[in-house]
Amino acid sequence: MGRTQGHDVQQILDEPAEMRDGTVLRSDIYRPSGGGYHPVLVSRTPYDKVSNEEMARGLAERGYVVVVQDIRGRYTSEGEFKWQFQDNSETFDAQDGYDTAEWAATLSGSDGQVGTWGHSYPAWCSWWLASARPPSLKAVFAGGISKGLLDLTNGIFETGRRLQWTHNMAMDARRRVGQRWGPKDRAEADVNWQEVERGKWIWYLPLGEIPDHVFSTLAPLLKKYMTEQNLEHWALGDIHSKINVPTCNLTGWYDRINGTIDQYAGMVSDGPVFRKGDHRLIVGPWGHSNVEMSGRQGPLDFGREADTTYIHEVTRWYDHHLKGIDTGLGGEPPVKLYVMGANRWRYEHEWPLARTRYTEFFLHSGGGANTVEGDGGLSTTEPAGEPPDEFTYDPRDPVMSLMGLDSQTAPRDQSPLDGRGDILVYQTPPLEQGIEIVGPVELRLWATSSAPDTDFTAKLVDVHPSGLAVNLTYGIMRASYRDGFENPTPMEPGRPYEFVIKLRPTGVLLGPGHRLRLDVSSSDFPNFDRNHNTGKDFWSDAELKVARQTVMHDSDHPSRLVLPMVED
Repeated sequence: MGRTQGHDVQQILDEPAEMRDGTVLRSDIYRPSGGGYHPVLVSRTPYDKVSNEEMARGLAERGYVVVVQDIRGRYTSEGEFKWQFQDNSETFDAQDGYDTAEWAATLSGSDGQVGTWGHSYPAWCSWWLASARPPSLKAVFAGGISKGLLDLTNGIFETGRRLQWTHNMAMDARRRVGQRWGPKDRAEADVNWQEVERGKWIWYLPLGEIPDHVFSTLAPLLKKYMTEQNLEHWALGDIHSKINVPTCNLTGWYDRINGTIDQYAGMVSDGPVFRKGDHRLIVGPWGHSNVEMSGRQGPLDFGREADTTYIHEVTRWYDHHLKGIDTGLGGEPPVKLYVMGANRWRYEHEWPLARTRYTEFFLHSGGGANTVEGDGGLSTTEPAGEPPDEFTYDPRDPVMSLMGLDSQTAPRDQSPLDGRGDILVYQTPPLEQGIEIVGPVELRLWATSSAPDTDFTAKLVDVHPSGLAVNLTYGIMRASYRDGFENPTPMEPGRPYEFVIKLRPTGVLLGPGHRLRLDVSSSDFPNFDRNHNTGKDFWSDAELKVARQTVMHDSDHPSRLVLPMVED
């Protein structure tokens, strides 16, 4: 395997680039010292280009000219910020991306080839840049961004993450209009939110009346977005056919935005035919952060084989595509998955896996599945005449999300929720033989409610022989969206409906002695906003009502979990 020689790095700050409408965007440039010509790697970010210095230096040390740009309306760049949670026709990211790529290709030390890198919002910028087809763009590396916004949110406001994120983003918004109060950097903003603000605003009613000062000039954008939860603002699948370069998509099983996987599948199915074999997918046991790419995640250790760095993965991709170095990439199948539990990488030729055997695990109980000490079961045996399970969902006392302080998904011990009677627990006996689950997971849940609208949640849990219970994946369905997001429809109270709840994909081997567990409830807060059970608009409704929920699992209403099981 070839290696890129290390380089000292020259840094140029706030280099201006004029966009086609005259707006000036500024970038920090990192260039290998000592002359020569190198490929250029571009990252466009709303998070302050300075925050990417370590990553940019690392890439430059490996022989790349690196450009980190503040996008329009953020930090050192001119213009008005148009964020990603609005109609794409109103943003400038495709045009600015094209202009930036072609400008970067002409920089001193550039060999004329351009690639992109970035995670989350910067990856969203990369997709729109690529959709504009700048001639100098040769490949894309993007991680942590799903094909559709609704794939991420399920049409429900992400109260914890979106309020925290906007509070953080408001630092620069305040600076731009001369407001001197408030956090001055990201670390201060995180502490301020966790220790001061979070406890007020995630519980505030109605959410649409949170005072504007909390989010500065971003408040109107946020409040408009609240009213548009059923609209698809990203629709990145619509641009796959326009992207004519190889793409590499990186995510983790614990990334709440591992809908990134659908970007790979979409490029293979809908991208230009001549590029179908050029796209790659990497899924590790990681969360959303591109910093903590290790096998140690929360209470679990998936092994050192999972350890890597974002710099390594980006460099390996571009050494192959832009430098012609043999990194081994050319001989690998396109899909690289880390199977948790087996704790090893496995290479596949497609997603979902062609050898997947979708297996139904049916919910069972004698009517008392409440709490981990209930009688709920999970098996491949179809139900007969079983009584339903019931629970009361009170939005004043929602099931709290077990998440990190950054409001991101992570593997967590589920025991703090063990005694809640509003969680129905269905689990297998200890497994006699291991089972491997790799792919998208689905729950087909027959349920009724006393409310005109409510939510049903699903969480898949791995119960270890030691008793440690750790989340694998999760999903949620707002009942009014059962027939689609476009026309939310109230329920008829007491009438049974079959709700198809899509859980995020996972990849895990459950060994002998483990149990597979499914937790069913009606809230996952503040991961998702609590349903008020009133049928009214959540952002303007201050009323909270109790709902009586019934989950059915009999021969006429066979609630079941559909698992993508594979044999190695």
